Amino acid sequence: MADDVDPVLLTSPLHDRHEALGAKFGAFGGWSMPLEYPTGVVKEHTAVREAVGLFDVSHLGKATVEGPGAADFVNATLSNDLRRIGPGQAQYTLCCDAATGGIVDDLIAYLVADDHVLLVPNAANTAEVVRRLQAEAPAGVQVVDRHREQVVLAVQGPRCDAVLTAVGLPVGHDYMSFAVAPFGGAEVIVCRTGYTGERGYELVAPVDVALPLWDALVEHGTEHGLVPAGLGARDTLRTEMGYPLHGQDISLDVTPVQARLGWAVGWQKLAFWGREALLAEKAAGPARVLRGIRATGRGIPRPHMSVSLTADVPVGEVTSGTFSPTLRTGVGLALVSTAVAADAEVGVDIRGRREIFALTAPPFVPSHVRDEES
Repeated sequence: MADDVDPVLLTSPLHDRHEALGAKFGAFGGWSMPLEYPTGVVKEHTAVREAVGLFDVSHLGKATVEGPGAADFVNATLSNDLRRIGPGQAQYTLCCDAATGGIVDDLIAYLVADDHVLLVPNAANTAEVVRRLQAEAPAGVQVVDRHREQVVLAVQGPRCDAVLTAVGLPVGHDYMSFAVAPFGGAEVIVCRTGYTGERGYELVAPVDVALPLWDALVEHGTEHGLVPAGLGARDTLRTEMGYPLHGQDISLDVTPVQARLGWAVGWQKLAFWGREALLAEKAAGPARVLRGIRATGRGIPRPHMSVSLTADVPVGEVTSGTFSPTLRTGVGLALVSTAVAADAEVGVDIRGRREIFALTAPPFVPSHVRDEES
């Protein structure tokens, strides 16, 4: 039975479809979204790794930056170098605080043209990202929050191409690129992106075609093993890859240098928010960094659990943790002192019991995001 919906929370245009499937709902970023279906998190997770999963992630933000010089403006504010890509390509980037370099949000920028950039921030941070960009936008550049105008569906897993082909959407373009295609009288952006570590696509579509698009994917995906999947499986999948989640692993209190996201910073650019603070921290070296942790025993880490080098020497804190359905063991991320060796063993306080974990570099399982069509 579906949970009662908090009237304060926003709901996806597909909410009735999720209810009909028996979804369990939870609050996430101000939205009521499916956490899991009766199939359960483990089966949904496994479907993505072995076949294909369908996620409704319409809670993700959508904002456009348009007008003469729009791409240059985005490049002068967000961390990554947008000039490394061309129209039709996408880029992971960060919105950092101008004074401290702390991460306001991590997001994907889709370069449509020099005068048009689509941004997909996290649900809880969309308004703040839009506010900061609007406050700095030059004359002629418009930043518009389109959060409620579009849905986002993620089709993830080794059989994703077969499903999209069956519904008439284009496949085969390179990782971190996108194509625009017609569906139901509207235009759908087919993005070769995702948050699971598997080959996959994210579809950005007008609300008007949300229902027929979902129905078509479910209908044609069944023969390919498609399983609707909720945010529970999305979390276990992204944790196995070591992908950070804003509000847990990264935040205004964590910088890209600490989060080991320096690869998403255009260090040679003359301007981006937080540049001076981040250059200084990079030169001095951070006091803590985000590292992967993997259980050597049966412990399952959870956020805020203390990490120690010895029983009485705390060196950090777990930021994300879960049971890995693929590895059948506990994995997670933790902010740990840089004084601790990168391959050290540490203890995690799990309900008063010290369990041993090995520090390791994610991903915990192989990434397939760049795999060819299977």
